[in-house]
Amino acid sequence: MYQLDNPTTDAHGRRQPQLRVSGRREATQSPDIDGLLQKYLNRTATVAVVGLGYVGLPLSLTACEAGYRILGYDIDAATVDRLNGGHSPLNHITDARIGQAIADGRFLATVDDASFAEADAILICVPTPLGPHHEPDLTFVEASARSIAPHLRPGHLVVLESTTYPGTTRDVVKPILEAGGLVADVDFFLAYSPEREDPGNTDFATARIPKVVAGDGDAALRLAVALYDQFVVGTVPVSSLETAEAVKLTENIFRAVNIALVNELKIVYDRLGIDIWEVIEAAKTKPFGFMPFYPGPGLGGHCIPIDPFYLTWKARELGISTRFIELAGEVNANMPAYVVHRLREELDRRFRKGLSGARILVVGLAYKKNVSDLRESPALTVMELLDAAGAKVDYYDPFFPVIPPTRQHANLAGKASVPFEDYTLTRYDAAMIVTDHSGIDYSKLLRLSKLVLDTRNAVGALGLVDFRDVMVKA
Repeated sequence: MYQLDNPTTDAHGRRQPQLRVSGRREATQSPDIDGLLQKYLNRTATVAVVGLGYVGLPLSLTACEAGYRILGYDIDAATVDRLNGGHSPLNHITDARIGQAIADGRFLATVDDASFAEADAILICVPTPLGPHHEPDLTFVEASARSIAPHLRPGHLVVLESTTYPGTTRDVVKPILEAGGLVADVDFFLAYSPEREDPGNTDFATARIPKVVAGDGDAALRLAVALYDQFVVGTVPVSSLETAEAVKLTENIFRAVNIALVNELKIVYDRLGIDIWEVIEAAKTKPFGFMPFYPGPGLGGHCIPIDPFYLTWKARELGISTRFIELAGEVNANMPAYVVHRLREELDRRFRKGLSGARILVVGLAYKKNVSDLRESPALTVMELLDAAGAKVDYYDPFFPVIPPTRQHANLAGKASVPFEDYTLTRYDAAMIVTDHSGIDYSKLLRLSKLVLDTRNAVGALGLVDFRDVMVKA
């Protein structure tokens, strides 16, 4: 047993041990930092990835392709079986890529948390949704830490990648891991490196995106940097876990606020008879001082609609108001209602017809183009608003033959996509483009539709100008 000697304080005023502390699970020698570093540098380390979804799976495969052996852990047995059979659960990850990782002996998926004991590093890539009152829901993060804790051993590196509020890694994850007696920065090492995945972005895959990295102590930072430096274009070390957590929130708040701005401008310019898309295209020719963001029918995905509220929740805990962030959230949340209102206006202006009884086709369900991801998709809200107004609503999306169960739109589960055929498209009073998938024949949609409301500039981007009597931007 050892006692705390000469404690110092970190940048947050927390006492940091310099030697061993009492109460550990067992007395051991200090981990060999140089030996651990060498395992990462020569890529002989085994890495466990917790959560094999939109973040964990591409991260796992990228690390495999760099030479690491990956143990992929997921609580969903069906996902694990599918992956071990060489089949991808994500449309932007190919079966061939998974099959190659398996054939090379570098990837194995499992539901057995005992596999954590085999790993040198454990990366936590699980969702952090919001609760019913926009409060952080750390259920998956806490459950992951509790699954790791019984198998934690000296020398382990544990990295949280899930987006969360500043203080989560230190105040939530660390105590769970230390409950068994091992001590962070003494026996094992704890770090935070926020995920930066953009599903479907072919220009910036995982390996091409720099990783922000912070450690609970210098050794943890050195180990985490050594790990990530082997399979991403570069690492960006920062001074504390809280700083790294704040970096991720800042990135997504920046996007949410600027999207809210152009969404508000869209509403104003529409009333002035000005095309917001033309304005943005012209404005972005300025080589400084302007960055283009684009309007739409609302925000979707697991980042931008959710992450800002992690900071607003933390700020309220400190008695601080985040009016700017919350106003942006309000503007973006109102966009599905706005595009439904525009559809109602156009039906009335053109056909003297309201939404009640109108047949409407929603084109595109995914939250962004060319991905099979429905998380927080505004298309589901649009469908429910149309249904509430009395419209008869169908949808077409090549990525979703049937709508799967979702937390907030349970009544839509099981609804099937209609075929994108001539006889189908002519039945509707209007079609609304909500997600601008690349593989959709928009010229056919325009040719056969009475009215098309384009919320994504999908038609304008293709230069289809011969259908101005049919197409309206919203």
